Amino acid sequence: MARLFGTDGVRGVAGEDLTSQLALDVARAAATVLHDSGAFEAKEAAGRRPLAVVGRDPRASGEFLEAAVVAGLAGSGVDVLRLGVIPTPAVAFLTRDLGAELGVMLSASHNPAPDNGIKLFGHGGFKLPDAVEDEIEAHIGMPPRRAAALPAGFGRVTDAGAERDRYTEHLLSSVAAVAGEEGKPGAPLAGLTVVVDCANGAAAEFAPRMLQLAGAKVIAIGAAPDGLNINDGCGSTHLDVLRAEVTRHGADAGIAHDGDADRCLAVSADGAVIDGDQILAVLALALAGQGRLAGNTVVSTVMSNLGFRNAMQDAGITVVETAVGDRYVLEAMRAGQFRLGGEQSGHIIMLDHATTGDGLLTALHLLATAARQALPLQDVAAVMTRYPQVLVNVPGVDKSRVTASAEVAAAVAAAEAELGTSGRVLVRPSGTEPAVRVMVEAVESSQAHQVADRLATAVRDAG
Repeated sequence: MARLFGTDGVRGVAGEDLTSQLALDVARAAATVLHDSGAFEAKEAAGRRPLAVVGRDPRASGEFLEAAVVAGLAGSGVDVLRLGVIPTPAVAFLTRDLGAELGVMLSASHNPAPDNGIKLFGHGGFKLPDAVEDEIEAHIGMPPRRAAALPAGFGRVTDAGAERDRYTEHLLSSVAAVAGEEGKPGAPLAGLTVVVDCANGAAAEFAPRMLQLAGAKVIAIGAAPDGLNINDGCGSTHLDVLRAEVTRHGADAGIAHDGDADRCLAVSADGAVIDGDQILAVLALALAGQGRLAGNTVVSTVMSNLGFRNAMQDAGITVVETAVGDRYVLEAMRAGQFRLGGEQSGHIIMLDHATTGDGLLTALHLLATAARQALPLQDVAAVMTRYPQVLVNVPGVDKSRVTASAEVAAAVAAAEAELGTSGRVLVRPSGTEPAVRVMVEAVESSQAHQVADRLATAVRDAG
């Protein structure tokens, strides 16, 4: 049986795969496992209840899923602070900032509106380890703890007020801290005109305001969520609208988030897309120049562009590679005590300021870097040359058969021999979808497409 928790929590079609009953069960099981692990011990010993913070993106299904999660937690003796519609990184930040024992975010990130998901953060604001998620899954369906067994009775539920503002204040203070003026946010983006695409998601209330407070003139698009239009032709997976708006308004830059705002991609004044690899390269070089890049190392994934690796090598910066998924980037960062890592998709983790990928934080630091250097964003991003990269999704195949296929392995070996040191091939099962992903990089785009098409055919034949 497939594992309930994927690379980014529990995810599925709301009301079908992810039902209110499952959400209730996950919340109860999480409360039970964390109680049994001793995570609640300090508060329960003092006769107080543990605290969970619960946020969601604006999907319509988030309303009933939130109700189920809150019921499961409060019924298990956990106080709940309902954060409402809020970015995923804000939930992680407030879990840590408020000393909560658990954070819950209801979102399916960049997926369409019918999908939803449950992400769990432990005390300190980090995503729960695989082993803890496995324990939670094992407890699903077990009888919940009886009311008589609760140390301080049922949990109470309150709605957040000023707590939501603490996240924005934290973001602004992070830029001041980099500039050596801790606690004095100032206006690091003064003089910049920025178009921000909020994906009709959780960033809609937060991103425009943050950029305005940082001094930018802001034009917001994708900022009218109705519960059904999240990621619909907008946001970080649909950049054409943002590119057009940046050009039309003569803006200095464009910023795109996904539905829960843990991603950031950018667009320069000339309409060129700046992906996560380029953003990571800009931030790594900026930190290295300030002597603040821990271990002179940056963490990326196997999907990072060959141009990123070359740029880091030229700068004398070490690159540590992980499997795809921000949780694996984070694991490597924490294991090696590194402070910067990310993915091409725009998940950037800055451990000096956050415990998870944060699209708003990334946007602020990227734009502030350009402002400090007094350069257009396209010139700042030119620190790396992006190799042509072709990505092909092959849906509807048996991932285990493809992984074990000798024919696919032979096709990959032939492609690698053809490309040599001037290209790269990666064939991997998706961690979030029923598909196999094919990636090919080469000096010439035409060659990359030809090789990718051959590999995709081999995957289809094997699956």
